Amino acid sequence: MNPLTRLIAAMSTVVLGLTLTVPAARSGETDMSNRIVETSIADLQAQMESGESTSESITQAYLARIESLDDELDAVLVVNPDAAAQARALDEERRAGKVRGPLHGIPILLKDNIESRDPMPTTAGSLALAHNVTGRDAFLVARLRAAGAVILGKTNLSEWANFRSERSSSGWSGVGGQTKNPYDVTRTPCGSSSGSGVAVAASFATAAIGTETNGSIVCPSTVNGVVGIKPTVGLVSRSGVVPISHSQDTAGPMARSVTDAVLVLQSMIGRDESDAATSAADRARDWQLVSHLRPDGLEGKRVGVVRSVAGFHTEVDKLFERAITDLQAGGATIVDSLAFEGEDGLGQAAYDVLLYEFKHDLNAYLASLPGVDDLPASTLEELIAFNNEHADQEMPFFDQEVFEYSQAKGPLSDEAYKKALELVQRACREDGIDKLMAEHHLDALIAPTGAPAWKIDLIDGDHFIGGSSSYPARAGYPDITVPMGTVHGMPVGLSFFGPAFSEPTLIEIAFAYEQATHHRVPPKL
Repeated sequence: MNPLTRLIAAMSTVVLGLTLTVPAARSGETDMSNRIVETSIADLQAQMESGESTSESITQAYLARIESLDDELDAVLVVNPDAAAQARALDEERRAGKVRGPLHGIPILLKDNIESRDPMPTTAGSLALAHNVTGRDAFLVARLRAAGAVILGKTNLSEWANFRSERSSSGWSGVGGQTKNPYDVTRTPCGSSSGSGVAVAASFATAAIGTETNGSIVCPSTVNGVVGIKPTVGLVSRSGVVPISHSQDTAGPMARSVTDAVLVLQSMIGRDESDAATSAADRARDWQLVSHLRPDGLEGKRVGVVRSVAGFHTEVDKLFERAITDLQAGGATIVDSLAFEGEDGLGQAAYDVLLYEFKHDLNAYLASLPGVDDLPASTLEELIAFNNEHADQEMPFFDQEVFEYSQAKGPLSDEAYKKALELVQRACREDGIDKLMAEHHLDALIAPTGAPAWKIDLIDGDHFIGGSSSYPARAGYPDITVPMGTVHGMPVGLSFFGPAFSEPTLIEIAFAYEQATHHRVPPKL
């Protein structure tokens, strides 16, 4: 039984009259298991086109795999009781000659801060939202559904996207407990999109959707040996997604290959009238990202090596040097020894921006919920009180001081907020990524994504020692991580980042590197 089902049973409450359970495996699903493990979107499409498999049989096989293996990993909070029916409907469309595109019939998991109209709650990992069944799709989910994706279920996450305590453990939530790394279950899944990264690595779905404010797509991707794409802020809508920061939040795909991540990203792009930031997505209206999946994508590219966000782990450094050599061998010109100059007070200013925006954005989101009057908390202030009242369940390991810092902040009209936002965006855009790109005529910047997964520590919290996500995250710029190798069996990734809306170029470089190296090693479950 998955964690959310156990929770709902313990609370003696049924969500919309439905008991959320994993459907029983059907006969023949054992034979299907070898057709879904480490299988690409293209391979699954070929199986469905030939009649070897159907969307329903693929969906049932993933559900059976989750049922048999997830008790050890706790990556999936709840599966969609309508998933098989969705798959059957898409099979009927295929038999009638209608195929919507490359995602037709493909099962995808959602991080559980993303709404879907299916009979599943959107909890953000918090017991306060355990019965938050909105009956509506986030804009990005509507896009995935229109493209033919099967919504398979919801993944565990760091509660409130890891924005509740400075001593939190990545992958822990009051709803789902602790998600574990499939390469070593004593180690962290990293970042707030932890369940999404683990689920993809463990072949619980073809792909999953994560969200990032700073590192929460690329960190779980690097430590779980998968590809993650954190797009430019505004390329993918955030409406229907539990927020932290409107200046940094974005959703993005996580998959086992650049190709699959690109196919999912393409379907998510679009302008949403409910999210003003997506007005910029019109720039991408005619993008055909698949055309940028070029094996020769490194030829003629100028790639800058940002040393100021490397050097935090000697074994990772060795893999990074090998990656630089591989990029050169593929035809790239390497511009080495670059650094972000930084600015006094940048770290505190960046933290202040998130604290201000979290209070404003979360209160607005909660107020918009169709069932807000039936929830135990409808503001950040009430959430703090709820956590205090349910401290045994919500705060057995770490507190909520980040919530309290945020609650103490004033409105977004405060001069302190405006000055902090200006400093952060100037330092990370004009004086950061944009400056290096222009001065050295670059196509992309690279750095190690992060360190190998550390040991899970619920007493003292995460042991983060270094990474490269902050500049692209704070700038709102794209960041793609691709497996770079392993350190004592634990995966680490290489990040490619650049200016706003540079995804096509970054995809060319990342895909060519992936195809030249093939560093992904599946976990042994």
